[in-house]
Amino acid sequence: MKKNIKYLSFGLATVLVLGSCSDKFLEDKKNYDNAQSDIYNYYSGADARVQDLYSWCLPAVGDVSWRNPSMGSNDMCSKSTEEYAGLSDFVDPEIELSSTSQTNAVPDFFMGQQNNIQEAVYGRIRNINDAILGITGGTLSDIDKNFLLGQCYFLRGWCYYNLFKWYGGVPLVTNVLEPVEGDASFTPRSSAKATKEFIENDLNKAAELLGGKKMSGNDSYANPLYGRVSSGTALALKGRLLTLWCSPLFNRSNDVSRWKAAYQTMKEDLDVINNCGYALYSTSNNLNGSDFSNMFVQSTFNPEAVFVTLYNQVVSDDGLDTQKNNTWERAIRPSNTGGSGKTASATLINLFPMSDGKLPSNITDNYTKLEKSATAYDEEHPFMGRDPRFYHTFAFPGFRWAYSGDASLKDAHNPSDGPNYTLWNYVWYTDKNDLGNVESGNSYGADNLLSSKCGVYVRKKSDDLDMNTKPLYQYMATYSKGAAPFFSAAPLIELRYAEVLLNLAEVACGAGEMSDAAGYLKQIRDRAGVPMWTDLSDQATCMSAILYERMIEFAYEGKRFDDMRRWLLFDGGKNFSSISGAPSTWTLTGWEGNTCTWLGVKEFNGQIRTTMEYRVADKYGIGGKEYDSDPLKNVTRPAGIDLREDNLTTQLNTLRSWYLTNLTKRTSWSDGYYTNRELKSVNFRPQYYFLGLSSGAQQANKGLPQTIGWKATVNEATFDPLAE
Repeated sequence: MKKNIKYLSFGLATVLVLGSCSDKFLEDKKNYDNAQSDIYNYYSGADARVQDLYSWCLPAVGDVSWRNPSMGSNDMCSKSTEEYAGLSDFVDPEIELSSTSQTNAVPDFFMGQQNNIQEAVYGRIRNINDAILGITGGTLSDIDKNFLLGQCYFLRGWCYYNLFKWYGGVPLVTNVLEPVEGDASFTPRSSAKATKEFIENDLNKAAELLGGKKMSGNDSYANPLYGRVSSGTALALKGRLLTLWCSPLFNRSNDVSRWKAAYQTMKEDLDVINNCGYALYSTSNNLNGSDFSNMFVQSTFNPEAVFVTLYNQVVSDDGLDTQKNNTWERAIRPSNTGGSGKTASATLINLFPMSDGKLPSNITDNYTKLEKSATAYDEEHPFMGRDPRFYHTFAFPGFRWAYSGDASLKDAHNPSDGPNYTLWNYVWYTDKNDLGNVESGNSYGADNLLSSKCGVYVRKKSDDLDMNTKPLYQYMATYSKGAAPFFSAAPLIELRYAEVLLNLAEVACGAGEMSDAAGYLKQIRDRAGVPMWTDLSDQATCMSAILYERMIEFAYEGKRFDDMRRWLLFDGGKNFSSISGAPSTWTLTGWEGNTCTWLGVKEFNGQIRTTMEYRVADKYGIGGKEYDSDPLKNVTRPAGIDLREDNLTTQLNTLRSWYLTNLTKRTSWSDGYYTNRELKSVNFRPQYYFLGLSSGAQQANKGLPQTIGWKATVNEATFDPLAE
């Protein structure tokens, strides 16, 4: 009889998929999942076991899942923020997520695939526990044991952190449980406080065992081990954990002692993080914010990359597991360069700072406590006079986006000169009745983009040839397997040093240390090349500025949704009393009972996101559906905006003049309509701040109580994530 594999009783039965920590991690192809205890008695065997854990635990490019956090793609998390338009299931007013049905089912970040240990949440934890037990009981030297165990404890803390942020308290399994019949080895659901303390202890233990050695230099932690975690990685993740614990999601009364304790701890930990070699990535030539682009495409040790997944350029036709490519480049590049493209929301485009670091003057109610720019905001041409990070986050028609390759090898109608590629994604319509119709999608893009065009493109984290003259990808336009042509080795940075500083700024602000908070924030703004805010002495204003900076600095890195959840920015936290069974302790009593009001931030619920595109001016009429039917085909284009030049303002003015003559901005209401044609708006329900267990997870784990606010199929919904 087949045994059930449950969260508390996992077996080992999978084929090794080799890892992503460094190229050296890809060399050994032995299967260490069915590991015998003898492998822990020699370093190469024990280390290969740890490498296997990395391969299953490291975050990866792609949509959010039980296995990976959001990484900035247009998944259900990022589409619930300012970054993308188009309603996800989290914010669609016509969809209510269900914990008892497969229709509109709440996402299952708790279990994964029950019968596959490597595709199960607790299967990974089971493997980590097995490695901890094996290494501890092995005959390696203490130095070797500490180095390997430190990595294991970090990875376990990382796995539990990703459960904690969604569910609060979860079962804490520390031993190696085998497949059993029934519920003989049941592990209960721990409180959120106990879960937080468990993760914190694992990360402290990891930091201690890893010894605080540098990740750069000439010692044993030099570049060949870049990609592994360090003491600094563990303490940085602990800082993220403590910041979450202090935030309104878990701290409804705004207990200042939490903020003060977190700040004291994180300020002390910063010395270790710095001593490990981590710092803001910066160079002596940060022209037009080039450092903000180049930090994501470093092939050697990058001080910004505190927690990183490494990739390679290997192209394999035979299915070998040595191929580990970063797919982000192919996802964001325009289709006439072999990619697919992602359309940025006009909401975020408008919210980006002006070149003086202040909010655009047209932003009147989104951040009421932050200073407005004295520079006039050009709503028709929003690329004028912006924060340097803007130009490395978005791409408009007429912006260079160079790459090493020739897309005409894939399609003869594509532009051929990759090193001089300029994006021209303006559109035309085939019917004059569509010109003013915000609902019409019957447009065709220039330069053979045709129907595969985007509005304003997301270009964040791109390996831009103008910025990085030695790109980390192979471009293979004629690849026979049909995949897109960018086989990229660009690292994926899950936790940047900038976040370390902004986490510190946040807890310093919460602790009332306003000058310290402003000092950490200033470091981020100095690197970005924008002035600091005039006065952040008011606590609410300072916190609002920090959260605003996070939205800008980490745009399209998968961080915004977590920030919005933990600060209750969808409704300010005013609707917890509407949740069935919610205890009085769920009521927000700190922050004047509404975080949005206190921060001066507009509630995200009720907002309608838009997108923008540029179409040919009315005087040119309409076009056809073919690549050569562009109404502007005989109009001379200006040179593309070149961020390598120091005359950016002059270039932008030239492009603006060309727009004025030839293009018209068009806004689309992209969050959808009800059947009566009324516009939909964002609606994030209060029970979503803590997720419930899916119906499958409840059936497989019948001893676990459901989260309050969610319907139960087995036990009652009695679990309170805020109870201690």
